[in-house]
Formats: sequence, structure tokens, C-alpha cells
Amino acid sequence: MEAVFMFFCTLLVWLMTPGIALFYGGMVRRKNVLSTAMYSFSSMAIISILWVFVGYSLAFAPGNAFIGSFDWTFLHSVGFDANATYSDAIPHTLFMMFQMTFAILTVAIISGAFAERMNFAAYLIFIILWSLLVYSPVAHWVWADGGWLRELGALDFAGGNVVHISSGITGLVLAIVLGRRKEAENSSPHNLPLALIGGILVWFGWYGFNVGSALTIDNVAMAAFVNTNSAAAAGIIGWVAVEWLINKKPTMLGTISGAIAGLVSITPAAGFVTVGSALLIGFLGGAICFWAVFWLKGKLKYDDALDAFGLHGIGGIWGGIATGLFATTKINKLGADGLFYGNAGLLGKQLIAIGSTVVFVAIATIIIIYVIKIFLPIRVDEDQEYKGLDLTLHARKSLS
Repeated sequence: MEAVFMFFCTLLVWLMTPGIALFYGGMVRRKNVLSTAMYSFSSMAIISILWVFVGYSLAFAPGNAFIGSFDWTFLHSVGFDANATYSDAIPHTLFMMFQMTFAILTVAIISGAFAERMNFAAYLIFIILWSLLVYSPVAHWVWADGGWLRELGALDFAGGNVVHISSGITGLVLAIVLGRRKEAENSSPHNLPLALIGGILVWFGWYGFNVGSALTIDNVAMAAFVNTNSAAAAGIIGWVAVEWLINKKPTMLGTISGAIAGLVSITPAAGFVTVGSALLIGFLGGAICFWAVFWLKGKLKYDDALDAFGLHGIGGIWGGIATGLFATTKINKLGADGLFYGNAGLLGKQLIAIGSTVVFVAIATIIIIYVIKIFLPIRVDEDQEYKGLDLTLHARKSLS
């Protein structure tokens, strides 16, 4: 039963990356649609291979507090038999595949920050290095047996630190290093229905993302199921309410962005909080992410093209803090009580986890991108950017 459930959840999370390709593809200009989709599909190809080669081993194999070992390289000792360290009810290979979909998705999310301007060759090298040197260590810290944040007692049910904060911070760094697009002020989504379809697929896949992180069908999984949907709905209301108040119009893009903001915000807390808390987390997540996208980005002048940082970075940080506030052992006995349930210590642990992830990811990303910059340009030239990356990098006739 558990194996069938996790197989389905793995397929749902896999679907999120094509969903990201459509969501991002609908929000860029017509001359960069397939270039944007290429970022996501390239992550599916490259990270899949890296994961079975060495990425999974570095993330989850027995090692030290900061990184795994090479014991499971090329899936050595990873077979059909369950690994009781992580789950005694599903095949070890199924657990590995489930985690692989997270690694793929994280890289795809990053691409939203630098859309329409990053050199594709530099991107391919970047994701190889980043996956091995950043994603695998952070996953080990948070989820692996012996990882230092797991041992500390910090909580991250389905990837607030591992997926969303790491991708959001990386996207912010890349957006700053690459600089603003030449026509950033005139950029607008070319196909909102396409973005809507992509957003719906991402939302649908998120049920596998959060519910599957319970690794079984039990009361915690069902709490995560209810909390995921509730937070997404509340995120829509939070975003659109602020948008309507400030911009005087509720928008379709704001509606799906609010859903994603709510989903990101509930991810670290999904299996640890009550439904009432999930509604509040999602509502505030929608409002906070709107603030990040429409005020913070404008104030600081960074060009986070498709708001990878505004949605995933800010939403993930809020979700990690909210876990420290609202978590309760009434929902998950393996979790901990948060500040509002009498345990201020959990909030401190959450802040340590968030802070360490932000600092490590930012520094490592800066080092990786500047090393790549020594050997090849990380940004396309002005002519390529003007004509569009579909035509100049991927031999597609421009539609603009």
C-alpha cells in the first residue's frame, strides 16, 4: 500500500517540473518561451543522471554532519529492499526516486530569476556544480540521518530549506550577478493561459510533494493534504486582497502566484501544524510574497525576472519561521511544539536553520558562478538578448 502511494506521489512531483516550464514559459516574452522551457527540461536530464551517479549518495548516504559519503555511488547498495533509516515500508529505490524529483524541481525553480538573459552553456555547468556542491549538502543537513540540522531538531517537513530557500537565494544571487535585462521595464507575460496551466500542474503536483513527504498514508499525511490545499486557497486570498487594495484590480496572474506563495509557505510546516494555522500561514504567505514581488524588488532594483526569490525564497523563509511558531505534537508526535505551544526553543532552531541555509547557499553560489565566469560568459550578449534566446541560442524562428 505504502509503495503504491509513494510511487504515485513521485509521479506527481515529477510533473511539477514540466509545470514550471509552462508556468515560466507563459510569463516571458514570446521570443524566449522555449529558451525558458529548456532550463527546466535540461534540469530533468542532467540532475536525473547526477542523482543516480553521486548526488543521492552525497545527500543521504551515511557520512558526517555536513555531507554524505560515496557509499551509494551509482546506487550501490540501493535496491528494492527498504532502508529502515528512512522508511521500512517502501523500496529504497523508490525513496531515491522520490528525492530525485525534489532535486530536479529545485534547479528548475532557480531559472525563473535569470530568465531571458543567461548563457545556456554556463547554465548547464552551473546546475551540475550547484546540485553537487549546494543541493546535496543542504539536503543532507536537513533530512539525512546524522545531518546537523536534523540532529539540532529543526523541522522541514517537505523542503522549505532544501528546495525553496535554497532555490530562492540562488536565484537572487544570480539575478544580481547577471544584472538587469535590457528591456526589463517593458517585459510582460506573453501568454497568461499557458502560465495558468503550468501553475495548475504545479499545484496538482504539490500534493505529492507535501503529502508524500510523510512516506506513508497516515494521520500526518492527511494533515499535510488538508493543510496544503487550505494554505494554497488562503494564499490566493492573501495575495489578491493586497493586490486589489493597492493596485485596484485582482488579476489572474496574482491569483495563481498567491496559490504558489501559500504552497511554498506551508511546505516546511505541512505535517506539523493544525488546519487553522495552515490557513493563517497561507494567507500571510500570500500577502508577504506580494510585498516582496511588488515592493522589495522595486526598492532594491534587482531583476528577479519571474520572482523565484519573491515567491520561493521569501515564502520559504516565512514558512520556516511559521513552523517554529505553529508546530504542535498534537498533529505529529515526531515533530515538536512551537512558540505558540510553549516551546520558544523550536523558533530559535528554525532561525538557525534558515540563517545557515541562506549564508551557505549565497556564498557557494557566488563562488560557483564566478569560477564559471573565468572560462565562459554567463550572460548572453546584447544582440542575442534583443533578438531573443529562442532564435540566437536554440535556432528557433523568432515570433516577436
